[in-house]
Amino acid sequence: MRKIYISNEDGMLQETDKIVNGCWINLIAPTEHEITEIATGLDIPLAFMKDPLDEEERSRIEKDGENILIIVNLPLVSFDEKKTQIYDTIPLGMIISKNCFITVCLKDNPIFQQFSEGRMKSFFTYKKTRFSLQILYSMATAYLKYLKQISKKTDSIEKELQQSMKNKELFSLLNIEKSLVYFTTSLKSNNIVMQKMLKSNYLKMYEDDQELLEDVIIENQQAIEMAETHMSILSGMMDAFASVISNNVNMVMKFLTSFTIILSLPTMVAGFYGMNVHIPFQDMSYSFTIAIMISFLLSGITALVFWKKKFF
Repeated sequence: MRKIYISNEDGMLQETDKIVNGCWINLIAPTEHEITEIATGLDIPLAFMKDPLDEEERSRIEKDGENILIIVNLPLVSFDEKKTQIYDTIPLGMIISKNCFITVCLKDNPIFQQFSEGRMKSFFTYKKTRFSLQILYSMATAYLKYLKQISKKTDSIEKELQQSMKNKELFSLLNIEKSLVYFTTSLKSNNIVMQKMLKSNYLKMYEDDQELLEDVIIENQQAIEMAETHMSILSGMMDAFASVISNNVNMVMKFLTSFTIILSLPTMVAGFYGMNVHIPFQDMSYSFTIAIMISFLLSGITALVFWKKKFF
């Protein structure tokens, strides 16, 4: 899908069908024809257009003539077959050419919608350097937003686990832990790119642009620390619940073993009195009552000993 936007003199965003100077070309899962057409028409290396479409592509900044490629990983929320919310990251390519600003991504996302729907202040498509920094800032904000959602989701699962241990909640925690690993890795890669942008001369930045980039780096660093903190908490929580589950199993096994021993005593007494040999009290009319009393006495004494030792 290809969409082209241009800012007018009043700063209002308009959609157009033609590629003009100062426009923003947004490519979402573009076809081979769209990639070739834009790369040829704007004299952009074909690799710059295709690299962001690789899900495993690393974050980096690269320059070829007047064209600059910035690849970062942005956060994305999706749903699996069971309608479970999954947090993931995908590459986003920003190409700053001589005449246009191009974004390339496999999926549409709220960050692009924020710009295309005119919800971003002081946004102009022809201010390409500032546009790229505004995207980076929105991306860092999105990471913080999703990390807060993950924190709330973790607290909710923790409360459910305290009430009952179920595999569903444990698998949810594993999915969250995996999402945090993706977030941490992507944020650190993005941070390297931003530091390189700040120190290098790839982009021509004014003082306001440099301040915005520094704000982006601060936000990104905050997201890294937040993700690492949540990951440490989650890892400790998983270990704690694993210990709790193991301890619960031990308690159940100890109770069942104690109960089995208590029940085996009446069976043993009944087995002795059921033998075809001479036994005490067998000729008495109340011998059955004696056997029952002996069984209850042995079971009661054993139960009392186990109770004092806190076996159950």
